[in-house]
Amino acid sequence: MRPTILAAALLLSCAGPAFAHTPPPAGQTAQAPAATDVASSDAIVAALYDVISGDAGVPRDWNRFRSLFHPSAKLIPIGTPAEGPSTATYLSPDDYIARAEPFLMRGFHEREVVRRVETFGHMTHVFSTYESRHAAPDEAPFARGINSIQLFDDGTRWWIVSVYWQGETPTIPLPAGYLTTRY
Repeated sequence: MRPTILAAALLLSCAGPAFAHTPPPAGQTAQAPAATDVASSDAIVAALYDVISGDAGVPRDWNRFRSLFHPSAKLIPIGTPAEGPSTATYLSPDDYIARAEPFLMRGFHEREVVRRVETFGHMTHVFSTYESRHAAPDEAPFARGINSIQLFDDGTRWWIVSVYWQGETPTIPLPAGYLTTRY
């Protein structure tokens, strides 16, 4: 029994630094999150959609984006090729920025249309149906899908732990229940 207690004590003693905010990449300054962005699960999800959305040529506030994420956070898009198995790509927030910024700069507005939320203790899971448009006033979205967003409330602020998403395809349409009911 003694080794188990020692192992648990070692694990707990190492856990604290994992929750410290990591510094930004070289050449960039750290930005504390806006208190309103991380005050609630609703606020952090709204900030996530807000920070990636913008008109063509309008730079995104990537420091604000980074401030929403836990230091060990991942963004995980599911790829659905025409042939072969689907893939999951694991990205850090900075990997996401490098990969998505050229696309987003062509004009990208994503908005939530339906939300389902489950919370237990300090963890919250948000299933968020989204629609994407090139310009906010576009009548029809060019893409839809579901963001699975895992959140952590540390008692002082909310963190995004992961965003795992899949876009709708002709063979994987959005279920009706994820298009009309807001939870």
